[in-house]
Amino acid sequence: MSALFGIHTGPQNCTLDDLRQVWHLADCSGFHWISIWDHFYPAMLAPGDAEGTCYEGVSIMTALATETKNVRVGSLVFCMAYRHPAVLANAMVTVDHVSGGRMELGLGAGWSQLEFDAYGIPFLPIKERLDQLEEGVQIIRGLFSQEVTTFAGTHYRVHEARCDPKPVQPRPRLWLGGMGEKRLLRMVARYADGWNVPFVGPEVFAQKNQVLNRWCERHQRDPREVLRTVNLGLAIGRSATEVQRKREDLQQQFGAALSFLEPGMLIGTPQQVVDRIAAYVAGGAQWIILALRAPFDVDGLRVFIEAVLPAFQ
Repeated sequence: MSALFGIHTGPQNCTLDDLRQVWHLADCSGFHWISIWDHFYPAMLAPGDAEGTCYEGVSIMTALATETKNVRVGSLVFCMAYRHPAVLANAMVTVDHVSGGRMELGLGAGWSQLEFDAYGIPFLPIKERLDQLEEGVQIIRGLFSQEVTTFAGTHYRVHEARCDPKPVQPRPRLWLGGMGEKRLLRMVARYADGWNVPFVGPEVFAQKNQVLNRWCERHQRDPREVLRTVNLGLAIGRSATEVQRKREDLQQQFGAALSFLEPGMLIGTPQQVVDRIAAYVAGGAQWIILALRAPFDVDGLRVFIEAVLPAFQ
């Protein structure tokens, strides 16, 4: 059983040097992917204090591109409502050139109303945010591949828009993040090259994966054309005692949201983590991405590299 692995580094409540340490370790240790997220405030899934530091998504992704040489450089995911899609397309082409053709663009509808409200960005109902996403992904695809792009939607319009230079890659992959069965997964089947979902158990992942397959079939698309990935938290230790301590560390990283997210966590000794990953792979996951937040558990990442990665190579 084989799989590719990545890390997803939340650029909040940390220094640039903290991020560099994790990026450099992953880049030289057999990981295939490193990504960042798109938030203006620290990501908190439960009501609470919004204070803390957070690096802006496009600029920190550019830093990631300059600090690495081997991994794919990704985003999970840019909120479509935060930037006009034509502006984001130009930024991502720049990242593709900076990285030498390693850029991967993940897109989503956005969820953090705290950020929308604080910055005066309209937090539309979910149907309209998904409409924004569907319009934006078409504009970005056009700007990446066409000499000029014209598109007239409800939320976004471009007229004979150019994006030059073009990406280094002939066709950069576009990823969509989320798991809504009626709309989001249908959009994945229609427009995306990859799909990502965070913090779900292997049974839920497998079920959503089958829904995506059915949408692909309805749109006469080969399901094998869409890469399937899952973001999972990590609390790995060499012994049961160390595992318990690492699990307590997750409380510091995720706070009150931990109980809700724990089904999508890799918690255990190396063999327990291997077995858990195998369940995701059996359910259709092709890439496993470790979702890491500060304070980063560098020792745990080293244990994962030494004792888990070899089991899937």
